[in-house]
Amino acid sequence: MILVTGATGNVGRHVVSALLDKGADVRALTRDPASAGLPEGAEVVRGDLADPAGLDAALEGVESVFLVWPTLSADHAAPATIDAIAGRARHIVYLSARGVSHDLEQEPESILGSHARIERLIRGSGPEWTFLRAGGFAANTLMWAQQIRDTGVVRWFHGNAARSLIHERDIAAVGVSALAGKDHHGAAYVLTGPETLTQAEQVTTIGEAIGRPLRWEELPPDIARRQMLAQGWPPSLVEGMLGAHAATVTVPERVTSTVEEITGTPATTFRQWATDHAHDFR
Repeated sequence: MILVTGATGNVGRHVVSALLDKGADVRALTRDPASAGLPEGAEVVRGDLADPAGLDAALEGVESVFLVWPTLSADHAAPATIDAIAGRARHIVYLSARGVSHDLEQEPESILGSHARIERLIRGSGPEWTFLRAGGFAANTLMWAQQIRDTGVVRWFHGNAARSLIHERDIAAVGVSALAGKDHHGAAYVLTGPETLTQAEQVTTIGEAIGRPLRWEELPPDIARRQMLAQGWPPSLVEGMLGAHAATVTVPERVTSTVEEITGTPATTFRQWATDHAHDFR
């Protein structure tokens, strides 16, 4: 039995589907089973990683866990939750983040700091582990969808920030390979898409996918900061995003070949991702 957490999210849904296609026994963890909408064949159970005491039923008979952590929001429960998982599972595949490393200390209240802490807890918990240090998700560009539908203009910051965004399906494919194989224990894989595109180029590519010309309009970082804070974004997340994007203006993110090396299939281009998600932008 493989437990998939974050089963209704962008990556988790693909993990559930791919495991079922391989004939695996899959249990999907969600806070609301009634609205999960997962494929037939998955055992959907109620649970919350922020409530380790309520995970007994979800962990019963589990051998492996695909772990998607609710970054920052559930960090207070991390030690107890990881202990609960480690007491049942023999292998944990954790969806971490690019930029985390074993020997680098990150700010504890940052996204990378949260991922680094979860990695440390997993490494010290006992079961075998595999870390998927994914770069920027192509799906994060869905934050522009409303602007694109309404105006055809994306107002955002650092248009020359060059990212190697990855399709969520590729992250899932590597995760499924790690869950199904025996050669991934103790590995920390850096996962990216196959190309580096600036944010302005990403917008152009989305426009081509939906058959509508789109335009990038540069938003000064100070204004972007005020807008995100006013919308309730945590300050640490806002500063982390601004800093990370600024860094990739001068030093573009590098591309790794890990997806192809692990799965045997080249990583999906951003153009294909945009085509797959064209309906979200129309």
